[in-house]
Amino acid sequence: MHVSLHRGQRRGAQWVQSVCLVMLTVVFSSSIDSAGADQYQRLRAGMLDAIRADYQDTAVYIDKEKADPRVLAAMGQVPRHEFVAENLRDVAYENRPLPIGHGQTISQPYIVAVMTDLLSVQADDRVLEVGTGSGYQAAVLAELVSHMYSIEIIQPLATQAEKRLQGLGYKNVTIRHGDGYYGWEEQAPFDAIVVTAAAGHVPPPLIAQLKPGGRMVIPVGTRFLVQELLMVVKDNDGSVSTRQLLPVRFVPLTGGH
Repeated sequence: MHVSLHRGQRRGAQWVQSVCLVMLTVVFSSSIDSAGADQYQRLRAGMLDAIRADYQDTAVYIDKEKADPRVLAAMGQVPRHEFVAENLRDVAYENRPLPIGHGQTISQPYIVAVMTDLLSVQADDRVLEVGTGSGYQAAVLAELVSHMYSIEIIQPLATQAEKRLQGLGYKNVTIRHGDGYYGWEEQAPFDAIVVTAAAGHVPPPLIAQLKPGGRMVIPVGTRFLVQELLMVVKDNDGSVSTRQLLPVRFVPLTGGH
């Protein structure tokens, strides 16, 4: 049987088809987004399990068998896949460092967890990071503190990290292009300082900019020799003590110093 539609009926039928197509497209896109989010959520959970296992394996070095739950919660919130290149997103949550260009890397998740944990930060703290890199360590700390200040000596990385963090909604992170060896005197003193590149020694300007009672975590050593992760504590009377924690491998701290 052949049925003829008047012009108005045809337009109505086309409108209904268009609406249905849009609705199907929205549902399909939402399903893809949801599937992707679920995938990354599962991968982040696996990353946290790997971090917990590494804590057990290195307890003799750091005197901690378990990570601070606040640190794990922060790392469970930060989308690490947003801090690596598109072609590395599938491996973003593996417990290993990854290249980010310019001879730099995003640190192994376990190391990010340990360095964050050892700082013992509080919600109202102001923290300095030397070596922004991709911005991942800054994002993790930004989940825990009042404000993050981060210095990156490689201009393109500083620009990319600032744009990335702003896009992800981290309004409590301020990034500056510069030589982190000298710290950020205008914003000092800091409750805590984290250095994400290996220095030949602990930079005196960073010690000077650390508050009494504050902590600094820094890798010390050279590229081809053993590097040690150090905990630097400034007591309330201004005296400074250091403690070697565990062997690590970081890219070197560069700059005019």
